[in-house]
Amino acid sequence: MTVLPIAAVALSYDFDLVAARRRARAVAALLGFDQQHQTRIATVVSELARNALRYAGSGRLELSVELDDKQSLVIEVSDRGPGIANVDEILAGRYRSKSGMGMGLLGAQRLMDEFSLTSRAGEGTTVIVRKRLPSNARRFDEVAVTRLIAELARQRPVDQVDEMQRQNAELLAALADLHERQVELERLNQELEDTNRGVLALYAELDEKAESVRRADELKTRFLADMSHEFRTPVNSILALSRLVEETPLTDEARKQILLIRRSADGLAGLVNDLLDLAKIEAGKVEVRPAELDIANLFSALRGMLRPLLVNRSLALMFDEPEGLPLMFTDEGKLSQILRNFISNALKFTETGEIRVTAELNQRGNAVIFSVADTGIGISVEDQERIFDEFTQVDTPLQGRSKGSGLGLPLTRRLATLLGGFVMVESEPGAGATFRAEVPIVFGDAATMRPMSDGTPASAPAPKIRILIVDDDETARYAMRSFASRPGAEIMDAENGTEGIAKALSEQPNVILLDMMMPGIGGHEVLQRLKSQPETSAIPIILVTSRFINDEEREQVLSRATGVIYKGDLSREVVSRAIDDAIAAT
Repeated sequence: MTVLPIAAVALSYDFDLVAARRRARAVAALLGFDQQHQTRIATVVSELARNALRYAGSGRLELSVELDDKQSLVIEVSDRGPGIANVDEILAGRYRSKSGMGMGLLGAQRLMDEFSLTSRAGEGTTVIVRKRLPSNARRFDEVAVTRLIAELARQRPVDQVDEMQRQNAELLAALADLHERQVELERLNQELEDTNRGVLALYAELDEKAESVRRADELKTRFLADMSHEFRTPVNSILALSRLVEETPLTDEARKQILLIRRSADGLAGLVNDLLDLAKIEAGKVEVRPAELDIANLFSALRGMLRPLLVNRSLALMFDEPEGLPLMFTDEGKLSQILRNFISNALKFTETGEIRVTAELNQRGNAVIFSVADTGIGISVEDQERIFDEFTQVDTPLQGRSKGSGLGLPLTRRLATLLGGFVMVESEPGAGATFRAEVPIVFGDAATMRPMSDGTPASAPAPKIRILIVDDDETARYAMRSFASRPGAEIMDAENGTEGIAKALSEQPNVILLDMMMPGIGGHEVLQRLKSQPETSAIPIILVTSRFINDEEREQVLSRATGVIYKGDLSREVVSRAIDDAIAAT
């Protein structure tokens, strides 16, 4: 590292401060600093020199150039005074003095690129600061520094009055700039207020639109329910009359016409039934009637019901015999309807090959996955979510021969949700499709051991689990309730910390999902109170947060809580695994 001295000023009297400031400004100008940086450098030198003169009685200023890769102006102010106490507090901005001591040092540290201070009691203080030369300034070597020193020596001395006038001019310029910024800030604040008013008006309009959509949705549901009933009566009459006419002597042409009428009426009846079922589900009027169900018997009934639909001899409908599956306790009619819709859909879009229906336990052993796989035309990735929208049909070569309402798959998804499960699809164009419905073995809260018809236990379902969700966000509570749902689970929730503590004491849940950030009593305080009370200290608590926590905070949290879940990672798998781990740890 090569450091070449440029100038030095002895600090003994007050007028030496003016000379030090002038010298620093002149050096900064010759090194290529602009007007603003010249003022900052002169101000730093003035403050450091004033500290040396005030607290040590005298000192010395040295200005140098460092000729390394990043060339810098080096400013060193030293004295032989009593030294500075509380250096760390001063540089951290925590020290306050009636004399203002430390503020100049803190300002110099902020204005310069590098700052170092050495101070020992009774030996004095040395402050060294560096300011890198501007990127557009020419590079200096020893020859250039020698010329700079010569140029500095030729400059005319400036008296104190001239320097004070220069400082006053700089101060006025700074005040003018501050005024301009204040005016700009006021303008921005006014724009922000106008924007806020616009946002409030937009929110009000959105609320109004949302209420209109809600009312329209209610009217749609009511219309579908009412009109479906009205449509069903004449359709049933058409079907009954067509069957009656078929029993009478008819010509071949008349019999063909009656058959076409009946087939059209059957299609219309299916559409009406789908509309009515959707309307009932949306209105919350569908009742789930769980009962003991043997999957083998279900497959047998479906086989007999759907085999007559196989008019194409090059297509086979296969039911794999379920093995090792327990009896289910669910709504057989709704489960059968789900599978019928899957199979009917496969029949429409599969010309050759096979349609295979299977059933197997999921990995946790608490639900059955029903699969309907076909060798049909397949579904593109971008259409795999659309097919579950109401009245949506995908354009395919077979669509013209396979008319439909676009309600079968949406209804299937709603029915699976009613049973506590869900549906999904895997497919590639030209490679067939596989529709799956995962349905819990035991529906809802009826997770007790139910005897088979011969008195033998059907299975050993999971023990009853009581889960308490504490979160002030209604959407988050709904999501966690859905993800935490499982056979035998009784889920409670609380919308704030106070209610959560009360329910934990009264209900004694097996596990608690607790939001960390809540108004009033936050998650940390709720956790502390629950763990400090004998009645709730043993309950495992899983903290749920949307804020990232570092390793140290996570370690502190896990000293009391059983686990931590980030809201961005919420899923059925994550929540279920966290609950299982928490219960296993008790």
